[in-house]
Amino acid sequence: MEQRPETPPVRERIPRSKSLIMPTIANPFVHRLKLSGWDKIRIAVMSVTIVPIRAIFAILFLFVDWLFCSVIVMGHKKNAAEQQKPFTGWRSLLRRFPVGFAYRAMFFAMGFHRVDIRGMQASPREAPIAVAACHTTIFDGLLFYMMGYPTVIAKTGMKDYPLIGPLVDCLQPVYVSRTDPDSRLKTIKEINRRCEPDSEWPQIVIFPEGTCTNGSCLITFKGGAFYPGVPVQPVAIQYKNALDTFTWTWDGPGALKLMWLSLCNFSNKLQVTFLPVYKPSEAEIKDPKLFARNVRAVIANAIDKPVTDHTFEDCRLMMRAQEMGLPLEVGLVEFQKLLTKLGVKMDHLQDKLKSYADIAKSGGYINMEDLAKYLELPVSPALKEVFALYDRDGSGKIDFREYVIGCSLLAQPANNDETLKLAFAMFGGDKDYIEPEDMCRIMNSAFSMAEEESLKIFKQADADNSRKVTYDEFKAYMQKKPEYAKLFITYQQLATLPETIEADFKNKLCATKSELDIERSQTELKTEASAAKTGEEKKRD
Repeated sequence: MEQRPETPPVRERIPRSKSLIMPTIANPFVHRLKLSGWDKIRIAVMSVTIVPIRAIFAILFLFVDWLFCSVIVMGHKKNAAEQQKPFTGWRSLLRRFPVGFAYRAMFFAMGFHRVDIRGMQASPREAPIAVAACHTTIFDGLLFYMMGYPTVIAKTGMKDYPLIGPLVDCLQPVYVSRTDPDSRLKTIKEINRRCEPDSEWPQIVIFPEGTCTNGSCLITFKGGAFYPGVPVQPVAIQYKNALDTFTWTWDGPGALKLMWLSLCNFSNKLQVTFLPVYKPSEAEIKDPKLFARNVRAVIANAIDKPVTDHTFEDCRLMMRAQEMGLPLEVGLVEFQKLLTKLGVKMDHLQDKLKSYADIAKSGGYINMEDLAKYLELPVSPALKEVFALYDRDGSGKIDFREYVIGCSLLAQPANNDETLKLAFAMFGGDKDYIEPEDMCRIMNSAFSMAEEESLKIFKQADADNSRKVTYDEFKAYMQKKPEYAKLFITYQQLATLPETIEADFKNKLCATKSELDIERSQTELKTEASAAKTGEEKKRD
């Protein structure tokens, strides 16, 4: 007997892509220090003995660096032609010896007595670009000395930092601005120029994550290092102290506190691993994002860390969420994954965050009561079904990431003309408008809603106060709260579900009856054949 599939629950009709499952990795932009009793004693003793001496020497060597770097860049910044070339002559000599010695002495004073270097650094001809990760701290600058003063990518604002500005200028960086829309293209163009085969520029060191993390994973690599399509050398950076006093993230101890705590360590342990040069394939040259993912996987494998699709844009959303009074982690949505899978842009996410903040009243998350209050509806089976569609992990609450995915896969697709016309017809029937009694009848039937509450929604939709809601008014209201369209569709599905099940049951009965008839007919034929055979045998006897 052929088995007919049973009608699935409404929520199972919505495909749930495994690529959009919730990330299992904790927030990579938060760092919490847990000091033991011994740590507190050590910090207290070091703070009044060794740390002041270390700090004085570090500042002294920093001042020496600033002085020589200021001399090196003096006049050079005003000459546009010279800026297009790497330092040569006396500028290069000063940078390598007085500046290099003072720079290393500064880090020595801060407790970095020895750096564990593994592997061999490639030459600029072998690998014009070096990509370094994890980028976790302000102390990562020590890498520049270890690599013989390469050129770097730096934020435009760094040139204005006191004391630090000339040090950054001395590295002849490619400056990038996050606020200039043309900055990205200019940066890629300049990186390409410095990577040309006959270029005299030193190796370019890039931290492709674009922002500091807590080192628990590798976030999305930006494409700047990979657009030229040239060989790159992956470089793994790891701080080996048991107590992590180095990590500087968006949510955690500030830079000065971390510097003070790091000075309180007896010794700071840094391990730098130069991995084999990675030569891109033809496919990777054509697809820089693929190139970036594969290089990220090489570094992640070398340091045994997972990867995520978080980006700097997640940090921007975190800050925006905080401004709205929401918890910081609300903004963590793995932006790169949503952009790739759903095409969700940053401005769209910021608009959605405003809508989310209007609904979420339960500690930064949306629960059933919040959704019902926002839609001005009582809790009903249809509302529970829609809530379950948004609540992808079944936690009983909707976070911002689930809300964005739900709006993209459920609410917005439901707000098309065909669906809205069906929903409009559910209220008005054959009429081209909805009257108050129509609204009350359907809202009571669908959601057991009182007449007073139904009329309140009717007045909101009735823009011109004509006591008749036209299709255009209905559509405009639905687009303000797209959850309504999906809600009405779900109600219609639930309302027709028993009829579908009954029809399936009748079909099964008919199928069973037909099979029984066939089976009975086959049995009767076998009986008749057996009787005829017995009769023939008796005649022969």
